Amino acid sequence: MPVSEVRHIVDGQVSYITLDRPEVLNALTPGQRDLLVELLGRASADPDVRAVVLTGTGRGFCAGADLRGTSGAGERVAGDVARTLRLGAQRLIAAVLDCEKPVIAAVNGTAAGLGAHLAFACDLVLAAESAKFIEVFVRRGLVPDGGGAYLLPRLIGPRRAKELMFFGEPLTAREAERLGLVNRVLEDEELTKTARAWAERLATGPTRALALTKQLVNASLDTDRATAFAAEAAAQEINMTTQDAQEGVASFVERRSPEYRGR
Repeated sequence: MPVSEVRHIVDGQVSYITLDRPEVLNALTPGQRDLLVELLGRASADPDVRAVVLTGTGRGFCAGADLRGTSGAGERVAGDVARTLRLGAQRLIAAVLDCEKPVIAAVNGTAAGLGAHLAFACDLVLAAESAKFIEVFVRRGLVPDGGGAYLLPRLIGPRRAKELMFFGEPLTAREAERLGLVNRVLEDEELTKTARAWAERLATGPTRALALTKQLVNASLDTDRATAFAAEAAAQEINMTTQDAQEGVASFVERRSPEYRGR
């Protein structure tokens, strides 16, 4: 896979990951998908990376999985489809959800199928006015993949999720914002600047506290109250051992702005 199909730089402690196949609205090949998983894993483990921005070039954020060449793949063996999904689309969505750094989706255009779910898995979603989201699976006679049936009901409730998935109608950026799928809708020319500003602000924050907060929120809808409270107490215990937590308390007592170092 040409390196140019996914552009990656680290600047100011922010990892910028850009899908770069504009001629196909950034539809994901298996190679691109695996590289995204690798880059998210590296960002998660690298103490010098403290936020991630995921975006695309051209008119598309990501049009989903690139299905070209898959129809004539020969006779299927039982278990192949489930295995491919588990190691492919599901692994990508898990890499976003499990990344220990805040991940911002800067949705510059069409986000369809797996591409929509990739955006919805991110911690914060910024969308250009021209962006749209499409649960395209029903149009192809397919069941939603990439964690869509897990993510959408938790974000907007089961009835809204079914409406989007049953009809497959495009959702404008403003409609997505109204439903709570998008944090902000911006003029197209403002998207990159705002994504950078948000990421740089997060990169100066208490990185471990943000990671633990992300884990608590992501797990909250899957656990009972006792389990959630126990997880919260454990997160507090862990976080209070960090240098940033000590700096935060000290800066409050000393009436000055904190200087967090992500440690």
